[in-house]
Parts: sequence; C-alpha cells; structure tokens
Amino acid sequence: MTSTIASQAQALPADWRDFFALTKPRVMSLVVFTGLCGLLAAPGHIHPVLGFTAVLCIAMGAGGAAALNQWWEADIDAGMKRTAQRPLPQGRLRRTDARDFGVALAAASVGIMGVAVNWLAAVILALSVVYYAVVYTIWLKPRTPQNIVIGGGAGAFPPLIGWVAVTGEITLMPVVLFAIIFVWTPPHFWALALFVKTDYAKVGIPMLPVVAGEAATRRQILLYSIVLLAVSLVPWAIGGTGAIYGLAALLLSGVFLALAVPVAFRRSAVEDRMRPEKRLFAFSVLYLFALFAALVADRLILGQGLAA
Repeated sequence: MTSTIASQAQALPADWRDFFALTKPRVMSLVVFTGLCGLLAAPGHIHPVLGFTAVLCIAMGAGGAAALNQWWEADIDAGMKRTAQRPLPQGRLRRTDARDFGVALAAASVGIMGVAVNWLAAVILALSVVYYAVVYTIWLKPRTPQNIVIGGGAGAFPPLIGWVAVTGEITLMPVVLFAIIFVWTPPHFWALALFVKTDYAKVGIPMLPVVAGEAATRRQILLYSIVLLAVSLVPWAIGGTGAIYGLAALLLSGVFLALAVPVAFRRSAVEDRMRPEKRLFAFSVLYLFALFAALVADRLILGQGLAA
C-alpha cells in the first residue's frame, strides 16, 4: 500500500488544497470555535490582535496534529471508504511532505503562542498536539477500544487554551469546559462508529462496536449522555455562568439524551439504515457549537464567568 501511494504521488502534483485538506478543516472549525469561546468567556481582557493570534495558533496546532495523524494513518485511510479520498491515499502528496508540514505547522503554532501570548497557553497547546498525534494516533487508536474515551482529551484542550491565553492561569472553570468536551467525545464518535464499523473492522482498528459489539456500544452511548447532562450543568452550578448558559445546557443536553435513548434500546438497525445513530451524530456537532455559543452569550450579556 505504501509503495502504491508513493508511486502515485510522483504522478499527481499537489496544490495548496491538498495541504489544506491535511488540516481536516471541518474538524478544525469546531476546534477553533471552542477555543474562541474559551477566550471570549474568560474573565479579563486581551488585545484583539493577541486574541486573534491565540485563536490562529490553536487552528495551526490542530491543523498540524491532523496532518501528522494522516501521515501516520495513510495506509489505514486508504483502506476505509470514508477516508480513501484524502490526499495521501489518493497519492497527491508524499508522506514525508505531510509529516514535515505537520511538524512545521505545530512547532510554529507553539512558538508564536509562547512569544506573542503566554507560555502556559503554549505549553498546553504543545501538549494537545502530542496528545492527538502521538498518544491517540500512534498508541491508543490501534490498540484499545477505549481509544476514544482516553483520546477524547485531545479535542478538549481548545477552550482551556483560549481561557489561559486571556488569564495566564488554570482555574476550575476552564477545567470544567475541558471535561464537557471530554465526556461529549465518546457518544459523538461512537454514534459515527456504529454506522461505519465495517470500515474500522476492515483495517483492524479496534473501535468499540467492532470489539465489544453494537449492544455494548449503545449502552455506553446512553451512559455517557447521562454523564454529559450532569457535567454540562456544572459551570452554572459553580457560579461560573448565569441562566442563559444554564438553561441552554439543560435544553441541549436533554435533547442529546433524548436522541441517545432510541440508539441505546434497539436491537436491529437494518430497516432504517441507522437513522437514529445518524441523527444523534449530526446533533452532537450542533450541540457543541450551540453550548459554547451560549457560554459566550452568557458572558457578554450577563457578565458571568468572573467567579470561576
């Protein structure tokens, strides 16, 4: 497989769109948004230029980690229908170019964050890159069905980084924001894994539906959805937000849980072609955008966030 990709790369020239695709722009949009929300919800103020720089560094770090992920998993991506059209499986880039691009982008993001904003935010950004590109991609994903549970921390760093970019310190509130995304990740990703599990099975990735079966995965989705409802209300409970966020969290998490129930308690998905699972997955993306938007609205309108 590697030799096929390499030979294709010599025949198909890359352009900027292929390098951009390495950054997983759709995934990055959620990363950038939650990082921006963490920055806007934090108590205190940051110069707009420095704020823009911090968010740009978060985007660069996420893009670099994504490129390194695709460099390492090029052969796996080639074997999966969902990822076979990416630049590396299609042979439009050499794997070494993807690796070098990822390293350069990640290193630049950490350096700029440290020099322009603060070094604590830079250290956390570096940790997030290593967590995704090494801990999750190289170690967890091919070895354990708990890869998404433990690896969920990789996508949970952006609001913490955004908050620290403003305040220069880690307090309870940004840790709770980290926890929300950490708990959200398993039901979000397992809903996807349920309807693409044959892809993962084909390339030997031990996702939970492949290893433990659908029934166990469905129970875990429900369990994490219940925990998510509780964790999402913690910012309101500790006085870090006001009623705008609290009511939005209650409504959004309630809908999330309601969508998880039919996923959890059914035995056959043949007739409806995984419609409940696809609904839950689609809503889970909207959920995170809406929840963090409510966090920012609460901060701007009610001035909450100062206590935490």
